[in-house]
Amino acid sequence: MTLDVEIPDPPRLHGSQDPGDYDAVDEPEERTGDTVRREALADFLEAGAWEDAFDEWARDTYLSETEFRAVRDSGLLEKLDFYWNPSAEDVGYRAPAVPDDLAATHEGLDDDDIQGIEEELDSLGRTVSEVLETDYIHRDGEEFGYTWE
Repeated sequence: MTLDVEIPDPPRLHGSQDPGDYDAVDEPEERTGDTVRREALADFLEAGAWEDAFDEWARDTYLSETEFRAVRDSGLLEKLDFYWNPSAEDVGYRAPAVPDDLAATHEGLDDDDIQGIEEELDSLGRTVSEVLETDYIHRDGEEFGYTWE
């Protein structure tokens, strides 16, 4: 199923700096507290990573337009967050929890839709993470600690 909606703005990266809070990240033994890489991820999202990933995700998502509208209207897309994990050299993501009352506050949704929405938000986070790692973070650049050999 394809979701045919306007691509929303990318989320602003503002969440926890604790790598253990993110999916697809092995927690490093020591934290760097480095925000430079976080800013670079935000720049990549603005430069097209978000749009590329959203297009890819929208082609395969099971979300209906009604469910997507509820996600967008509830601010859940803005709560997606991404983190560069220097120890594993990968991008983790954190998908927001869907509020329990989402079905009650949005016409056309029921409690069964909530689980599907949570799964699809997780899928979007994973897709964005993969697009960042594959297409935007250049393993030969210096912005993520890589140096020319």
